[in-house]
Amino acid sequence: MDLDARIYVAGHRGLAGSAIVRALGNAGYRNLVVCTHAELDLTSQAQVEAFFQSQRPEYVFLAAAKVGGIQANNSFPAEFIRDNLVIQTNVIHSAWASGVRKLQFLGSSCIYPKLAPQPMPETCLLTGPLEPTNEWYAVAKIAGIKMCQAYRRQYGFDAISLMPTNLYGPGDNFHLDNSHVMPALIRKFHEAKQRGDHQVVMWGTGTPRREFLHVDDLGAAAVYLMQHYSGEDIVNVGVGDDVTIRELAETIKAVVGYDGEIVQDLGKPDGTPRKLMDVGRLSHLGWRARIGLREGIEQTYRWFLEHQGDFRG
Repeated sequence: MDLDARIYVAGHRGLAGSAIVRALGNAGYRNLVVCTHAELDLTSQAQVEAFFQSQRPEYVFLAAAKVGGIQANNSFPAEFIRDNLVIQTNVIHSAWASGVRKLQFLGSSCIYPKLAPQPMPETCLLTGPLEPTNEWYAVAKIAGIKMCQAYRRQYGFDAISLMPTNLYGPGDNFHLDNSHVMPALIRKFHEAKQRGDHQVVMWGTGTPRREFLHVDDLGAAAVYLMQHYSGEDIVNVGVGDDVTIRELAETIKAVVGYDGEIVQDLGKPDGTPRKLMDVGRLSHLGWRARIGLREGIEQTYRWFLEHQGDFRG
């Protein structure tokens, strides 16, 4: 991409999209096109078509999606499959139809089977049943991958697909009911410390293992792969290392400075036993994550402290 290329980042206010905007800025790209939901409803086919015809971006980062944790996926399955299918279909088709040179689609590690081999290679896609707690989101993302591949095969559209692992960092959702595990724990420990609580309740057994990628690493990888990769094969984006949820909680507890006890609610679901990415393909393409977990949590907690007045619920 030339530095003056016209680049549209869909979902620029979200966790991943905002990181991509930062990464593009750090790399010297200034001709960015962004729209809020009020300005452009990506679930409206007519609005999306009109936007692409009028704005004519050359490159597209498709980071817009309806996202949430286990509870949100369980509570709103229809919204998770419908909204994500509609958003990605509108954007991918209109990008191709308007002559976009290249599009990057962001998927998710939840596309892989619940009992996928660990670490999960890209080749295990569609080889087994999905994790039931987020299958609606996963099915939509798989459809997005296949749409990119289909448009490449039939139309020669240069659409690539990245599969990020669990993301965290500045701009995350810290809502206690519908956030992911790391921001939820950061907020729980912080508020327990403020109140002087003796215990913090953690969902499940604490034994599932998870991989966590700082969102600014994801942004850097997204820009790098847009510049250096063109192919039908999906690419995992992760760090290649994982921790148990209990280990994550202990690290967050230490960063926050909470002195109480961690107790586990065994009535809550664990989700997938393990989700570790095989990042061999990404490494072969010349990119590796740089931000360590403890460093990333410390940075995220600082951001939380600066913005906690903005949170609701």
